[in-house]
Amino acid sequence: MSLTLRNARLMDDPADIVDIAVTDGRIATIGTGLAPADEDFDAGGRLVVPGLVETHIHLDKAHIFDRCVITRGDLAEAISEVARLKRDFTPDDIEARAGATLEKAVLNGTTRMRSHVEVDPVIGLKGVAGVRAAARALAYAIDVEICVFPQEGLLNYPGTDALLIEALEDGAEVLGAAPYTDSDPHGQIDWVFKTAARYDVDIDMHLDFALDASTMDVDHVCRRADDYGWGGRVAVGHMSKLASLDPERLAATAEQLAQSGVAVTVLPSTDLFLMGREHDHAVPRGVAPAHALCAHGVNCSLSTNNVMNPFTPFGDGSLMRIANLYANVAQLGRPGEMADCLAMISARSARLMNLADYGIAPGNPADFVVLDATDPAMAVAEIAAPLAGYKAGRRSFTRPAPTLHRPA
Repeated sequence: MSLTLRNARLMDDPADIVDIAVTDGRIATIGTGLAPADEDFDAGGRLVVPGLVETHIHLDKAHIFDRCVITRGDLAEAISEVARLKRDFTPDDIEARAGATLEKAVLNGTTRMRSHVEVDPVIGLKGVAGVRAAARALAYAIDVEICVFPQEGLLNYPGTDALLIEALEDGAEVLGAAPYTDSDPHGQIDWVFKTAARYDVDIDMHLDFALDASTMDVDHVCRRADDYGWGGRVAVGHMSKLASLDPERLAATAEQLAQSGVAVTVLPSTDLFLMGREHDHAVPRGVAPAHALCAHGVNCSLSTNNVMNPFTPFGDGSLMRIANLYANVAQLGRPGEMADCLAMISARSARLMNLADYGIAPGNPADFVVLDATDPAMAVAEIAAPLAGYKAGRRSFTRPAPTLHRPA
């Protein structure tokens, strides 16, 4: 099976219009005037980007908002509500909700994903089973990597460690953490590094998820990344405490992250919703400044985190919307800054997940999305709609561009 995608603009050089030839699911050639194929698709001079990459989402607890009671709207309440509800989760229930969320992500241009899945003695491995089943059903359109983590603590929650190890031995690709819920945050971090080294897996932690930056766990994470030689294999999500740092301390922390090879995922929708609830005016945003971190050499991604649950009672699986939201919150209006936001849901996200075969280049899988835009910055500014997506050279979705029906 062959495909020629015609009249495409690429992120690195949107001024040029090229064709992309695909054979047997991989990109064969990029050029002009390429020969016809079994399928020809005319991008019409629009921007064609590599499939978008979701680095941090919770499929196992998506779409439970109708079951929740939200009173305070803070982090502690969100954790408590999910802890209450997950006692009744079943693998089939998780699969159905995860599948619906995955479909939304695919229709919004995502082709790679890392899903964080809770593991503890209450939920057991039901979340892993449900997410894995949903991922299998959508494997024609999206690759899903599972990161198992202890949402409610590890050292204070006997039996959780054994379940995490069982999940890793059963094929979970990444080990996560949430040290701020543990009786011994640094002890949890140490256990995670030791176990990740034992199983040779990457690490992706929820970290420093608060506004009071008088104490931070990121220093300990960077030290352990150095100790274990795990640079380039560690990501930390949320990091909302970074939003409270003065410029000098932020720069020092960014330099430490960059030198240790620790990446940061910023989750603007969740962090805006949960942070600063104790303030009745001048409410802080609580969104880590990804663009400032990138300027110091830190790799950063933007991601969804939660969809329709007490952590985030919003969401449609659109990473383009998340990139636009971040640009608004961070007050990024220059074309280069907005284009960088697009990179943080594509190329930078792929680097965070160590995806060696990512990007529109000969030999790589033919995973790409046609956006209703001609320029990377404007794609973010206008929340450009994905009009078509391809996974391994096969079209996975089509969304017709809207038509304005003028009077005769």
